[in-house]
Amino acid sequence: MSMITNIKMKRFNNLFEKICDLNNLRIADLKARKGKIRSYGVRHHDLNRDNNIHELHKELVKGTFKTSQYSVFDIVSDAGKKRTIYRLPYYPDRILHHAILNILEPIWVSIFTSDTYSCIKNRGIHAIVRKLKRDIKDDNNTKYCLKLDITKFYPSIDHEILKQIIRKKIKDKRLLSLLDEIIDSAPGVPIGNYLSQFFANIYLTYFDHYIKEVKKVKYYYRYADDIVILHGERVYLHDILNDIKTYFCENLKLQVKSNYQVFPVQARGIDFVGYVFYHTHILLRKRIKQNFAKYIKKHKCTIKQCPQYGWAIHCNSVNLIKTLSNERAI
Repeated sequence: MSMITNIKMKRFNNLFEKICDLNNLRIADLKARKGKIRSYGVRHHDLNRDNNIHELHKELVKGTFKTSQYSVFDIVSDAGKKRTIYRLPYYPDRILHHAILNILEPIWVSIFTSDTYSCIKNRGIHAIVRKLKRDIKDDNNTKYCLKLDITKFYPSIDHEILKQIIRKKIKDKRLLSLLDEIIDSAPGVPIGNYLSQFFANIYLTYFDHYIKEVKKVKYYYRYADDIVILHGERVYLHDILNDIKTYFCENLKLQVKSNYQVFPVQARGIDFVGYVFYHTHILLRKRIKQNFAKYIKKHKCTIKQCPQYGWAIHCNSVNLIKTLSNERAI
């Protein structure tokens, strides 16, 4: 099964010079430091800022740039899920990654389907919430949900396949050599790299096209490696699941996680991107509601001062907010 579908395959050259351009590196520096001005990496870089940018420029032009050593550590999410994080220094790596995306982002975004979300401008959580909220009103064709994700997605990304996919749009040899070096600097695609979530989206983008253009799936949503497909018939979703398993195995060396689900939407709702979606209403995920209550209790703040309030305003939360307000008043 080929991963290639009917996508216009224009390939781009002469991009490396744009990435290496001093002005682009300076812009990348400004972008990379947003929200990190007080961090050690930024402060240390600023001691020799202009010289550093020129030195990075020279290394890139000479082809001598090498990815720095990673700091590797584990974090545990609220749900108890452990992730291994790979962190690179601010200079030169994070600056370079921003410089690369300054030039490549519009090229890569141009091949993403409209169903692809996560770390794409104007395609965050609330964008996918709006789309799913609108689509699920089609009751007859969204009766059943297939919900799945990918087993150890980021660590399982195959470097050679990723490089092949990148070469479908880029033919600049010096840029490809630089991207190859970054890709090979860690196993899989390391969580924590600024480029990693774009690499992850690129890795699945031809799968997205396969689902939409070959399988003709109407209601399909992907947020990173979390996937939701809706349809009016349960058997159809089981067939699509088998097609996905085959595609992943033959094209991407990936596996569907064993906890996939096919279920009636109205019976249990779709727990996805922090919300639970029904045909008639949308609720906050249980864990976010719990964190909402804990935050109010700990900080003794108003409802609107809680970070979870930004989640609540995008769903049917009137009763939740009323309950939390009453609890705070006690």
